[in-house]
Amino acid sequence: MDLLELNIDGKTVRVAAGTTVLAASRLAGVKIPTLCHLAELSPTGACRMCIVEVDGLKNLASACSLPVSAGMIVHTHTPAVLEARRMVLELLLANHPADCFSCSRNLNCELQQLAAELGVKKVRFDGERRRYPLDDSNPFIVRDNEKCILCGRCVRACQELQVCNILDFTGRGFDTKLAPAFDTSTHESDCVFCGACVAACPVGALTEKALCQSGQPDKKVRTTCPFCGVGCNFDLNVKDGKVIGVTSSPDSPVNGRLLCVKGRFGVDYIHSPQRLTTPLIRKNEKLEPASWDEALSLVADRFKKIKTEHGPDALAALSSARCTNEENYVLQKFMRAAIGTNSVDHCART
Repeated sequence: MDLLELNIDGKTVRVAAGTTVLAASRLAGVKIPTLCHLAELSPTGACRMCIVEVDGLKNLASACSLPVSAGMIVHTHTPAVLEARRMVLELLLANHPADCFSCSRNLNCELQQLAAELGVKKVRFDGERRRYPLDDSNPFIVRDNEKCILCGRCVRACQELQVCNILDFTGRGFDTKLAPAFDTSTHESDCVFCGACVAACPVGALTEKALCQSGQPDKKVRTTCPFCGVGCNFDLNVKDGKVIGVTSSPDSPVNGRLLCVKGRFGVDYIHSPQRLTTPLIRKNEKLEPASWDEALSLVADRFKKIKTEHGPDALAALSSARCTNEENYVLQKFMRAAIGTNSVDHCART
């Protein structure tokens, strides 16, 4: 593979042709701020936060959409670049609600973090603000278009990763907003509630309803989703010893920031009062709580009795697609080696 050599802030970098300046900078360990960019999505250069100065170019260029060229000399933190980024940030903040303390994304908002990094404390611009009603009709997702910065990450996540094409830009100019077709509510659209748009949103425009109602978690615990055997990872958000919601992480090896509706929004069963937390054994026509040892001993005794009286083929096992490969392997091994039957089936066969 032919490599192109360029200079970024005095560092010599060799990258493949077609690599963007942003990707090359990250390989060189040079940080360039972004808002509309996600590595999994196609670049758009919408937010202009990643602008850089390139020798020979008349204007500042967006690093996320500019491909490298041989001999290119890039400056990422010149006074002109920093001033332009502050200007872009001020323009975004001028039409953004200043309710950080009550926002569920407080301390986890990319716009807030950039304002701190670039030292933007006051906004010099004043004028008309967009006013949109809060859409909380969806049982899982809250959409607040007043906080939207029109970066388009939710649109591209929905179109390119989930291929659902639910969200898009509507209106023009000052009236531009992100919404489902015909500006309907999310709940009335064909949304499958996977939450990819929520995971992609850098601000508080799209948030998980459960987390909005519970506030900031005390900690996050990485675990594996229990709903199927794919093995998706996510972070359990824990507060006061209880799980209040789930957030995905781009560094999850199987699923990245993507989850299905069950994985992202279905964990509320954990603290349901109807959830069984102990085995039940039928005694005197009633189901009564029992210990795990008692329940397992009963099952083992019944298996032995059936095998002795009717033979091993009187027993069969039905495995599950919601188990891991390892769990399914153990089940069939148990039936063949311990019970002595090949009567093993699987729900996915149908």
